[in-house]
Amino acid sequence: MENRIGYYFLVVLGWIFFISCKPQTESCQLDEEILKSKPNLEIKRLEDEFFGAKTPEDFHHLIEKYPEFADRFLERDLYPYQDSLVSTLVKAHSDSSLRVLYDSVKVEFADVSDIQKDLENAFAYVQHYFPNFKVPKVYTYVSGFTSDLLIEEDLIVIGLDYFLPADHAFQPDLPRYLAARYQREYLVPMIVLAISSQYNKVNPADNTLLSEMIFYGKAYHFVKAIMPCTSDQFIIGYTPEEIEDSWANEELIWSHFVENELLFQTNPFEIRKYIGEAPFTDAISTNAPGRLGRWVGWNIVDDYQANQSVDLAILMGESDAEKIFRQSGYRPRRQ
Repeated sequence: MENRIGYYFLVVLGWIFFISCKPQTESCQLDEEILKSKPNLEIKRLEDEFFGAKTPEDFHHLIEKYPEFADRFLERDLYPYQDSLVSTLVKAHSDSSLRVLYDSVKVEFADVSDIQKDLENAFAYVQHYFPNFKVPKVYTYVSGFTSDLLIEEDLIVIGLDYFLPADHAFQPDLPRYLAARYQREYLVPMIVLAISSQYNKVNPADNTLLSEMIFYGKAYHFVKAIMPCTSDQFIIGYTPEEIEDSWANEELIWSHFVENELLFQTNPFEIRKYIGEAPFTDAISTNAPGRLGRWVGWNIVDDYQANQSVDLAILMGESDAEKIFRQSGYRPRRQ
């Protein structure tokens, strides 16, 4: 189960502020039985090897040493010859500004043992629920803000430059509301959220808003199940204040969806208002955070799991969004 999200909406008629009734967990401990089988993970710091390369021959060697990295992250196939890729790498790694960026990453991420531990714990939990899960290789790199994360079943590449502190001089060219999520604490939840797509079954013929809401609800529920001691803030990317106030106004939010008959809406433009990335959900209020449809979907999925007591693997494999909604018994929490 998750904590939740919030914000205090200020619309023309005003919103009534309530104190959230959701109980807060004072402490949390991971399941030691699950962690007994956690994998030994090595995070390979490729930025050190690539920035340590001096000659074209060094880069050729690294490309051959890490072919999956060269193929999928550096996109070797886009170059007519490997020499072209090497030439690009030599030029980029000779750039003084990129060197300064690399030096900054080395300072901020001199130690990544916390990331390694969180990934090992998360992978142990994934293997507990999905025994066929294979632990991927994990590499880090400094891309010069060209790529943040590559997440595939057998390979994860982390562009560490994207995750420098918010007050650092180097920042990715992203809107503020997105850049706020590119912080160290969000990194592992982002990875786990992407992994959830391997197991999140959908009905491709269902193009309703409800289907989108349930898809994201299952994804966030997955992250919370895999990282149960992680704050919802780092799962959905709302501030603690937005989480608190969303809970306080849950009944008003739900009324908006019901009264406007939105759940079975199939217009992509309308769906994007409640699901797409945005600084706020202006269809409800410019003071409401974006992606409110995802947040409501998370609540519905949590209630479905609680009421039906289904295993995580079964939940993720359920592709009938309307069934999940109907059997969730979802109702807003009265404050």
